[in-house]
Amino acid sequence: MTPNDIALSLDVGRDYFNRSTRELKEENSSFAPAPGMFTAAAQVAHVAQTIDWFLAGAFSDKGFDMDFERMDKEVRGCASIEAARKWFNEATDRAKAAAEAHSAAEWAVPLPPGPIMGGLPRFAIVSALTDHTAHHRGALTVYARLLGKVPPMPYMEM
Repeated sequence: MTPNDIALSLDVGRDYFNRSTRELKEENSSFAPAPGMFTAAAQVAHVAQTIDWFLAGAFSDKGFDMDFERMDKEVRGCASIEAARKWFNEATDRAKAAAEAHSAAEWAVPLPPGPIMGGLPRFAIVSALTDHTAHHRGALTVYARLLGKVPPMPYMEM
């Protein structure tokens, strides 16, 4: 997988996510389908945080940060869907910059041993990141429908 392939995958994932969740507005930030679930803002923040998390873990000698309790508190503290979207877009930009800053050979280096993709090539994070983002964009389209909104098709403008 080339750095250009990685950057393209990130752009496509960003477009799909932003398009399919755009009906969620700032006034929907605090919506959660049930107590204890992520709010709409926290869902978007979680996606953003995970992009940064995958990137940091892929290029760290220590592997992936496993302090999930701290990370959960961080995203649950995000009360603004607009702030979360900003974080998401900036995280995607950082990931694209990292894609372009590393060679294909660097992306092929195995990830550190551990429970998160240990031993797989670094570029494996791209499909994991894409799957994770798709999972949460799907959840957010359910949030939109519960709010009486109709989310657009993610793959193209209709």
